[in-house]
Amino acid sequence: MIPSIKQQSRPATSTGGLESPVPNRREQRRSVDLGSSMRPRRTTSSLQDEINTLQVENEFAEERSEEGSVKSLHMAAVIADAIEPEANLISRKDAALEQRKAALRIASRRSNSASCDEIATLRSEAKAANSLGTSVSQRLKSAGLDLRSFQGAPNRLVLSQEEMEEVVLKRCWLARYWKLCVRLGIHSDIAEEKQEYWSSFAPLALEVVLSIGQKARDGTLSDNADMETKSKMSDASHLNDMAEDGNIESMLLVERGLRELASLKVEDAIMLALSEHRRIRPLSGPASSEGQNPSESLELSEEEQEDVRFKQAWLTYFWRRAKNHDIEEDIADERLQFWIEQGNHPIATIDVIEVERGLNELRKLGIESQLWEATRRGLDDDFSNHGSPTGSEI
Repeated sequence: MIPSIKQQSRPATSTGGLESPVPNRREQRRSVDLGSSMRPRRTTSSLQDEINTLQVENEFAEERSEEGSVKSLHMAAVIADAIEPEANLISRKDAALEQRKAALRIASRRSNSASCDEIATLRSEAKAANSLGTSVSQRLKSAGLDLRSFQGAPNRLVLSQEEMEEVVLKRCWLARYWKLCVRLGIHSDIAEEKQEYWSSFAPLALEVVLSIGQKARDGTLSDNADMETKSKMSDASHLNDMAEDGNIESMLLVERGLRELASLKVEDAIMLALSEHRRIRPLSGPASSEGQNPSESLELSEEEQEDVRFKQAWLTYFWRRAKNHDIEEDIADERLQFWIEQGNHPIATIDVIEVERGLNELRKLGIESQLWEATRRGLDDDFSNHGSPTGSEI
């Protein structure tokens, strides 16, 4: 019986390398059987039972092995399924990381470029800010000058005493020539209205100008030189308050009136009309035999003589002021002395030509404009030094 047992070799399991506890038990039993050969002989039934038991155990071991194999495969599949998403996630993370690195490299290059652009922009802005600062500084300086200018503006709108005197004389000029227009029938449509307007300011036009001309010949013109003029003109009941002469508007009005007079050629028309009233003075004795100039045979009318005196006084006054203000220094004193001498002689026909020539010279040289600028500078200097014009009393 023992050899038959040896033929029953241990069945091979399908576990491939896994040794189950069943074979160990069989080995133990084999050794027991071999060792117990001295025991009583076993029966066939007991051996068969043992064989059956061994087969059952072998089947059980095979089932366990198969079950373990299935579980292993299932676990492997589960693990594979679990690992695959993680692998995909890691792969995506790696790809995202590479993309981020590439983006960082691009951003770094762009940032370098952007930094250069930003630096250039900042430099431009700095230059613009510097220019703006310079401009603001200049504007502040200009504003300071404008402020001082505005502070002095009220004083520059006020006429000095000398300018007020000039306004009075020019009103006299306008009043006189519109009065002559009315008398001689020149521009009769407007002459009377103009004469009334300007005469309201200068009712004693001839007397005032002759008085000022005399002061100019005597060299007594001063800041108070027109006090007598004002006193004469203030005697008229219809004369406006003399304080109104002290603003620049009065000067603008008389200048506009003089331009209107010139545009209408009023003075030329008056000279022509006055010349028609000259009387012929008969020549006698040796004067005719000597071939005397025919013009000397004409005697100026009283109105012409007044007109010559009026213009001589006017010229004397302006050349005296020109000398006092150092205007046209090379000829001012000579012209002043000439007109002083002219005023000391009887009026002759030639004097009509002389005064017209003198008035033309006064206009060409712009003496009145130069006097205006000189008095304005004086007001500005007085304001800068003292804060108010010293030559203006209103």
